[in-house]
Amino acid sequence: MDMRPEPFVPPAPLPRTAPPGRLELIRTIFRNPLELWGEPSYTLPWVETRFFGGRTLIVNEPGLIKHVLVDNAANYRMSDVRQLILRPILRDGLLTAEGEVWKRSRKAVAPVFTPRHANGFAGQMLRQAEDYARKYAAAGSEGKVFEIATDMTELTFAILADTLFSGEIVTSDSFADDVNALLHRMGRVDPMDLLRAPSWVPRVTRIGGRKVLDKFRNIVRDTMDARLRRMKADRATTPEDFLTLLLDQAASGSLSDEEIEDNILTFIGAGHETTARALAWTLYCVANSPHIRAAMEEEIDRVLASGAKPVHWLELMPYTRAALEEALRLYPPAPSINRAAIGADRWTTATGETVEIDPGVTVLIMPWTLHRHELYWEKPRAYMPERFLPENRGKIGRFQFLPFGAGPRVCIGATFALQEAVIALAVLMSRFRFDVTDETNPWPVQKLTTQPQNGLPMRVTSRTVSAGA
Repeated sequence: MDMRPEPFVPPAPLPRTAPPGRLELIRTIFRNPLELWGEPSYTLPWVETRFFGGRTLIVNEPGLIKHVLVDNAANYRMSDVRQLILRPILRDGLLTAEGEVWKRSRKAVAPVFTPRHANGFAGQMLRQAEDYARKYAAAGSEGKVFEIATDMTELTFAILADTLFSGEIVTSDSFADDVNALLHRMGRVDPMDLLRAPSWVPRVTRIGGRKVLDKFRNIVRDTMDARLRRMKADRATTPEDFLTLLLDQAASGSLSDEEIEDNILTFIGAGHETTARALAWTLYCVANSPHIRAAMEEEIDRVLASGAKPVHWLELMPYTRAALEEALRLYPPAPSINRAAIGADRWTTATGETVEIDPGVTVLIMPWTLHRHELYWEKPRAYMPERFLPENRGKIGRFQFLPFGAGPRVCIGATFALQEAVIALAVLMSRFRFDVTDETNPWPVQKLTTQPQNGLPMRVTSRTVSAGA
């Protein structure tokens, strides 16, 4: 008999049982695209539909996903709607650049994320996580409520600033609020995007976001200028980090000053945001799963007591990693991958069924629906980290789980993010318990990333106190 507790089913929109009308479609896309998808998106391998006169193919079949993102990736560009949303913010940053600009940027950034560099980041990640843990310790041991979604944004930014910028980002105390404002104002679909209006047509919904975007641009310019002054004054003591690497690319002519600025903004504004959301959702799901929390605490305590260096924690803490990856499955930070076919294409299943893709067709590969799909997951809406334990990982196909995408444009910082998140979880959970309160009522909304609407207020208590309670 299976004596495991019934798994926690965290909040998420139920599949629609009927398609929305045109007005409701617009409202839903603007309010929260995660509430748009109907039962076919969670039960069928692919769905053909039309949005505002254009044909769209929603793809959940792993073989077809591989075809689009890997095997024939050259035939697919970024979709128009995605670019209309992101390019005003990131311009030619790594997430939005295409063609030769993207190739040059990817080549320029790649050395920072080699295994050699990644190993060196672990100590900095540990230091920043320990520094942030003092915030909770200073609040006392009786248990105080903190806004965990904001806290994780602050923590991951501190890690990003230390590892990639050697702590030399010129910023302010309101950074987390600024990120939220930027995503709220600039990171959502505007009706003009749906109509494919040219980028010069004003987006009324984003007018309020220009001020905070300009603030981020000023942060980038100030950061670049400060580092350039240091490089000119004493290059021998200048950190050989992400910032210096990019500025050297500008000096050599490999990247333009504008492209450097765009890539720095991409990493400052978005590079930490996805990890922050993953950490917050993990702590929330674990707080609602006491047996999972107990297993994680046992593992974390054992590894930390062994004296293992933090660079090895990712491999030494499989249960903690599994808890994180299961949260990434249920709440993928990037819930959609959007492409558009350049030329005609076709893909044939093992049983001979053919999918025809005409030029201009939008292809939506949505980790949100893929990760909750009834064809590929047992109890797809439930939080069950055991899926990702080493003995079970072989059952999960490479193109069934896409928190970091796949193919040439796979997230360049995926290993960095996993290592960072496990180190942060280990430090925080070795010292504290995170519990939900009566006010903890998150609802997943898509604003570029999968964010908890209503926030994530949680009570943070010293484990030494909670263990003796």
